[in-house]
Amino acid sequence: MGVLKSGGADSMSLRRRNEELEKELEASQEREQVMREELKRAWERLKVAEEAEERLSSQLGELEAEALTQARDYHQQITSLMNQLSHAHKLLQAASTSHSIASCT
Repeated sequence: MGVLKSGGADSMSLRRRNEELEKELEASQEREQVMREELKRAWERLKVAEEAEERLSSQLGELEAEALTQARDYHQQITSLMNQLSHAHKLLQAASTSHSIASCT
């Protein structure tokens, strides 16, 4: 009978240990599921961030192109105004020269 009692104690000990291991496994699986969900949310946030980065890069490219066009337009306008100013200056010099010649005679 001592063998049966000893065998019964071992069996109970193994059952308790098995229950502990099953609880640990269940807790581990729950933690794994939580981590999977967190990873999925992080992946989704990363995807949103990448899409936003692409949109911002596209907008930045458009703004750079627009700025370049405006800079070229302004440069062209400045060049035109400088030419007009130069032409007006030449006309004033010519008028001043002819006025000087006329007053000398």
